[in-house]
Parts: sequence; C-alpha cells; structure tokens
Amino acid sequence: MTQTATAATHPADMPLNSLGFAKRPEDTRVLVAMSGGVDSSVVAAMLKREGYDVVGVTLQLYDHGAALAKKGACCAGRDIHDARRVAETMGFPHYVLDYENRFRESVIDEFADAYLAGATPVPCIRCNERVKFRDLLETARDLDADCMATGHYIQRRMGPHKAELHRAADPDRDQSYFLFSTTQDQLDYLRFPLGHLKSKAETRALAHEFGLVVADKPDSQDICFVPNGSYAAVIEKLRPGAAEPGDIVDMAGNVLGRHEGVIHYTIGQRRGLGIGGGEPLYVVRLDADARRVVVGPRTALATARVPVREVNWLGDAPFESAPEGGWEVGVKVRSTRPPKPARLHPTGPHGAIVELIAPEEGVAPGQACVFYAPEGSRVLGGGWITRD
Repeated sequence: MTQTATAATHPADMPLNSLGFAKRPEDTRVLVAMSGGVDSSVVAAMLKREGYDVVGVTLQLYDHGAALAKKGACCAGRDIHDARRVAETMGFPHYVLDYENRFRESVIDEFADAYLAGATPVPCIRCNERVKFRDLLETARDLDADCMATGHYIQRRMGPHKAELHRAADPDRDQSYFLFSTTQDQLDYLRFPLGHLKSKAETRALAHEFGLVVADKPDSQDICFVPNGSYAAVIEKLRPGAAEPGDIVDMAGNVLGRHEGVIHYTIGQRRGLGIGGGEPLYVVRLDADARRVVVGPRTALATARVPVREVNWLGDAPFESAPEGGWEVGVKVRSTRPPKPARLHPTGPHGAIVELIAPEEGVAPGQACVFYAPEGSRVLGGGWITRD
C-alpha cells in the first residue's frame, strides 16, 4: 500500500508507518467507513492485516425494510450484513450508526427540491460532504482515531506545502469528481488506500487473498436511495403532487407539446420528448417556475461560460489571488468527461466564473464543476454549477 507522510513532526528514530504516522501500526487507530462493498472491505482487511487498530463503521442511511429488497445500491441492509461478516472474518470491531435522519435532511431533501427547481443534483457528492466527511469524520475523532480511511479511488499525497488531493491511478475508477468538496482539514485526516491501484481487478484479487465474502460482489450502480435509476419516481414519492404538467417550447417560446413534469427531463436529453418530426431537438433549459421544458438544436447546448458557487479551493495560493486572466485549470463538468482547458475567474471567496476554452455541451445547473491542475493529476477543488 502506498501512502505518504503527514506534515507532523516525528522522532528521528521512529519511521513513519504506511499511513504516515510516527507510530507502530498497532498503536494507530483507523476508523474505516464500510459500505459493505468490495472496496471498503478490502481497505479494512488490508489495514487489519498490516496490524492497525481498525474500527469498522457502516451507516444506516434509510429504512432497512425497503433497502433489503433493493439491488445494486450501497448502504442497504444486505450491505450492512456483508460489512459485519468482513469484520468478523478479519477480527476487528464493527458498528452500525443510524444516520437516517441526517441523511434525509442533508441529502435526500435537497435532492428532491433541486430536481423540482429544474436542477440536476449529484447527491453522492453531498453525502460525502455532509455525512461521511463531516458527521462520520467527527465520530472518528470522538473515538480517538488517528485517521479515517475509505474505499474511494482517489489519492492523497504530501506536497511541498500540505496534503494534496490527486486523481486515482486508474482513470476508469477515479472518483475525484465526487470528492471535490473535501476540505483541507478533512484531507489532513483522511486516507485513501486504494487510490494507487491500477485496476479494480487488483482490488478483487486482494479480496480473494483475504478470503472476503464480498470478493465477487457486483459494484453498486444506482444512487443508493434511487431504485433502478428512476429519479422521477423517488421525487414523486417524496413530494407528492409537486410534479405539475406544462409546455414543451422551442427557444422562441412556441409551444411544441406538453409534459407531465419538469422532473422527467434533464439538460441534453433527446429521447422521450414526444415531439417527433423535423431536426433533432434537445432539452436546452428547464424553467421550473413557468413549468416549461425548453428545447432547441444541439448547437444550443454548447456553453463556454459556467458560473459556479460554493467553491472549495485546495490550491496553494489563496483563491482570490488569481493572476490576471484567472487561474489556468482543467475542468470537468460531468463525471464521465476528461478535464478540459479553462480559465477560472474568482468573483468572491466562494464564487467564480469558469471560462471554457472550447464550449462544452450539456452543462447543467446543479452539477459539479471540478478544477484540476493544468498538468499532472492534482485536484484543485471545484464548485456547483448555477444559473447566471
């Protein structure tokens, strides 16, 4: 396992352990956030095998009864059971914490409200930000853990000034888009033991080596509280009657058809509009207040100016000290896209305008815009895309 040292001082005769502490592994307590999947299970087993004082914690985020019947999701009842079995196999304590109310208030409610407002939220980022890396991290401190480890595919490295966040070695598994809001204080405390692995096959091989029951468990595909990817069905359940019908209009305001609720549409969508004929049309804007879905040609999706809010900055220099012309960065406006060249212009301590060198399609309010160093793998932070 590859890890780099913390910035803390240490005795000259005490080598740093693999987590960067001047202690023996058995004197180093690590809280491992365990979802019940193969990644976090391997992290826990790996650290236990190295001799660390491991404490496994799994979060109950929603009703067990509903979760047990749900396939392809994290943190369900079956997953809690799997995490417990891994802990029993490796011989470390495991606890389940009821975070259902916190998760609903911090993640699910905002998810529903954002969709009803015509945005396209990313609840997994909010879960990391507001539940796992805030509430659970505080629990780790309360348990006198030296650090908290997770199964995320991202790297923490010590730079010349401080701990830095870097993309995972495996670009296909990199989760940096979903962790942009990790603060410097959190980064100092967190560890990501899988970030250096070259492929998921390596993780599964380790799971087999440790004899874990989850070694061949499929990866979760859906947002944990959204069965089968049906966002609209979940929102209608959370906010009964909130999805109201309205007009589908072109960019000039001409009515082309009707819809059953803005929540059924996303920016860039082409299929399922029910207005066939003529050139292909795409959803270019959602006007929730007027209950209108605005469609246009594909060229109308191109965006070069992206306003962002709630900026989290992990660069070395102060965010607002940007040079003339803004910070030179690479940015991701969707998790599946590679970083593209851009200029980042701060508008305040937590706001900015991102100027894309080449316009991107499908930039949607509510999505994240993540900043990267123009060269190398370092993550410089990010913000939430908003409307002008």
